[in-house]
Amino acid sequence: MDKERPDPDKILRDIEREEEKKSRGRLKIFFGYAAGVGKTYAMLKAAHSLMENNIDVVIGYLEPHARPETMKMAQGLETIPAKQVDYNGIKLKEMDIDAVLKRRPQVVLLDEYAHTNAEGSRHQKRYQDVEEILKAGISVYTTVNVQHIESLFDIVASITGIFMKERIPDSAFDMADEVQLVDLEPEDLLQRLKEGKVYREEQASRAMEHFFTIEKLTALREIALRRTADRVNLVTERTKKEAGGEYYTEEKILVGISASPSNPKIIRTAARMAKAFGGLLVGLYVETPNAEKRSQEDKKRLKENIHLAEQLGAKLETVCGDDIPFLIAEYARNSGISKIVTGRSVPSRSFFHKPTFTDKLAAYAPDIDIYIIPDSKMKKEKQKLRKNMDHTMTIKNMLSAFVCLLLSTVIGFIFYEMKFGDTNIITVYILGVMITAIITSSRTISFLQSAASVVIFNYFFTDPRFSLDTYDPGYPVTFVISFIAALITSNIALKMKTQAGELAKLAYRTKIILDTNQLLQNGKTIEEIGNTSEKLRANLLRSISHDLRTPLTSICGNADMLLQGKLNEARKEKVYSYIYDDSFWLLNL
Repeated sequence: MDKERPDPDKILRDIEREEEKKSRGRLKIFFGYAAGVGKTYAMLKAAHSLMENNIDVVIGYLEPHARPETMKMAQGLETIPAKQVDYNGIKLKEMDIDAVLKRRPQVVLLDEYAHTNAEGSRHQKRYQDVEEILKAGISVYTTVNVQHIESLFDIVASITGIFMKERIPDSAFDMADEVQLVDLEPEDLLQRLKEGKVYREEQASRAMEHFFTIEKLTALREIALRRTADRVNLVTERTKKEAGGEYYTEEKILVGISASPSNPKIIRTAARMAKAFGGLLVGLYVETPNAEKRSQEDKKRLKENIHLAEQLGAKLETVCGDDIPFLIAEYARNSGISKIVTGRSVPSRSFFHKPTFTDKLAAYAPDIDIYIIPDSKMKKEKQKLRKNMDHTMTIKNMLSAFVCLLLSTVIGFIFYEMKFGDTNIITVYILGVMITAIITSSRTISFLQSAASVVIFNYFFTDPRFSLDTYDPGYPVTFVISFIAALITSNIALKMKTQAGELAKLAYRTKIILDTNQLLQNGKTIEEIGNTSEKLRANLLRSISHDLRTPLTSICGNADMLLQGKLNEARKEKVYSYIYDDSFWLLNL
């Protein structure tokens, strides 16, 4: 009987989803593979059809194309005047979102969906303007080319040699209620270009020499057709899921998040794979003990890569440790990951041919498919990382190591006078190396002290004394074993110290998260929830790290669920500004 009883929470969510759909405007994208295929023309033609059916439609913003056919098609349509924005002494024209919301038409036309707004605008990107307009219940018609879609950036750039700065996340494209592919044969597009229907004569000549070649246009057209087909499959699966039909995908694709310059390419490749397989994309960041020693450039790049993964729909996860291949493999095994996407490692040129990152990952996860993406910059980044991680060879650390070595030697003399055996004396030196490892957190210093301890032990405490010679043929073996023991012990001490610090930080952050969730559950007014958000900000500022991303998102998600039943729509907006605006900024630190 319980299995047959409807889930009340699911029913409530379905009702809320339907209400949101009813109040939300519809988004239609006119999609093309290159400038000049006729996207804006098709959009304006569709607008005239709407007018003939007594639908209130206006032009919110139309890119000033120098195309007579397009501008002629715009005649007869009401246009909301663009606002002027002063940027470095230059007057720029931008869509006036407030005027659109005030005019409140049924449909508004907004050209160039991927446009970046001038500094000082309400939103950074036009697709964010579109989102606000849709929430206001106004439908939007817009245009975009295939090279502006984030996950296709690397593929398009490799074809055209042009790195497009204005891009939209795939989610902004996939959320469209309708995508109309505006297609034109490449030969016909080139003919239009020659006739001056796309660019002026001088611009057209340059374009045909570089971007507009038959090979490039054919490739771009194929990508646009494939991306449109992928979206159809995505909409079909989403509709089936929302309708309560059976929906299951066994594909879970994991991509590693790092500070590598080539990481965006790997993330985009994984995102495309996830869409092609209809699977879930998981972005995993491994926070190593040396993460805080990264350069500011690496930290900034890491933040950008995390943001990119979020834009492409990845579910972000964080684990802590220093054996990155092992941690990725363990997470993949425990989370049911079916495919791992990673960069190609540069093989070691040493005599011993040390296993690369991908070699280790394949050994740790033999049953999981691993896709390796070319990563030519990996070697340079590893060298830079080693340099930036610093060997902590400071005067203070070297002085600490010297004091430990001196104390070990003094204690060794005391033990020698007390007729203690060699084993006890060498143990004192190993203890000294361990203490140095804990105090200095430097593997370089620990290595040097291990070597120095063996030399000093040989010089002062083996026969003949005060000489590096030895009578006992077994002593060289003892020296080697002592050196290895001291080195291993120091490394274990370093790891234990680092892990203890990470566990302490994790425990502190977990306490903050639990306390905040409890306070959010008890909060009933805007002021109480606002105070909770301020406390969260103050506490987390003492311990900022990227592993807060997932739990903090969870906090805000839980807050959202709690507020659904406590506040009406008018008050929710203000409360969200407390929680989301005051808390999510931490995710970008």
